[in-house]
Amino acid sequence: MKKNIWIWNHYASNMFKDQAGRHYWFAENLIKRGYNPTIFCASTIHNSEENIETGKKIFVEHHMNKIPFVFVKTPSYRNNGKQRIKNMIYFYKNVIKVAREYANKNGKPDVILASSVHPLTLVAGIKMAKELGVPCICEVRDLWPESIVAYGALKRKSLVTKILYQGEKWIYKNAHSIIMTWEGGKEYIQDQKWDKEIDLKKVNHISNGVVISSFDKNSTEFKIIDSDLDNKEYKNIVYAGSIRKVNNLGMLVEAANLIQKQGHNEIRFLIYGSGDESEALKRRCAEEGINNVIFKGRVEKKYVPSILKKSYINILHNSSTSLDKYGQSQNKFFEYLAAGKCIVQTYSTGYSVCEKYNCGISAPEQNAQEIAKAILIASNKEIENKKMGENARKIAHKFDFSKLTDKVIEIIEEIDESEEKSSESVRKTS
Repeated sequence: MKKNIWIWNHYASNMFKDQAGRHYWFAENLIKRGYNPTIFCASTIHNSEENIETGKKIFVEHHMNKIPFVFVKTPSYRNNGKQRIKNMIYFYKNVIKVAREYANKNGKPDVILASSVHPLTLVAGIKMAKELGVPCICEVRDLWPESIVAYGALKRKSLVTKILYQGEKWIYKNAHSIIMTWEGGKEYIQDQKWDKEIDLKKVNHISNGVVISSFDKNSTEFKIIDSDLDNKEYKNIVYAGSIRKVNNLGMLVEAANLIQKQGHNEIRFLIYGSGDESEALKRRCAEEGINNVIFKGRVEKKYVPSILKKSYINILHNSSTSLDKYGQSQNKFFEYLAAGKCIVQTYSTGYSVCEKYNCGISAPEQNAQEIAKAILIASNKEIENKKMGENARKIAHKFDFSKLTDKVIEIIEEIDESEEKSSESVRKTS
């Protein structure tokens, strides 16, 4: 009998529009394996003024490539202020109402997979699963409040932070199973000193990943025409991503300046992306005479595979925080692997994929000097550079979403077996 799996992700409306993303790809593969997934998400589309119209109804259902999407009515918002918090609260309240109505009409699920970013989705998933008498898998893709503390937006010992930590612990205790996108998820729980209250056996690791067939198809069908990228006289170091304060591209520009001053004129940085720091960084390059950095602007996602495959080195850069000790799972990292090029990571992480599989070089400390050194090492050794690129492509298959979905199924089936054993035990003792 096919299992019905409800996937709750507040922001999966973007996946409906893009026909791509973690839970879209999970659902796509679950259908191939004979399961019936349904994705519940907000009617608002994040980072957009678009809204899936629900009219007077609390939800509407649309299908995308056989995947049912249930859009839960939520109010519009802009940026990260009070309106966004209001949007989160409305989703929390309404998804529970919608779940009841949907279950009455279509039957209850066999399991709910509730996914953060924000923890209210996980709380709603646990509550609804208990009401329906089914297990809830909680998937943690962002550590709240730890990530907010790490970026300095909350003080660790404030009352609000302590309340949020208690809520986080409640989620872990009450989930039937936990999925974390970082390999060091168990270590995080141990560091919080919660391991005596939370069974670490139910903590699983499923990273983000890539659909290699789609990546390769896009790299062939959507080839970018770029005279800078195609110029083989240079060793092009490619950064693809946002250019905002949190990304700290200024440090990368500083590293480029150091390389230029050392006379390595064959090395050039191509920055693909946009953000509110772009203009300031362009001015800095002009004022300081930094000539080896070219800002290419924003490109459509479909062109990114072609760009990454044409680079000499792909550079993984963002602001390093205390969270790095638990591993890494940035979406772009897995595209970098699929591109089959050497990766330079401007910071070190625990559970490092680059180090484990020798597919790149990590700077031991995140500063301009160490970043410049790592780039020079990776660019000066041609044979090692090529080998690391080959290793990257080879290991990318480990993170293909078809393989990652196998792990999801394994967790679902293990929960089902444990539930059956528990029910059998109750029957025998009664």
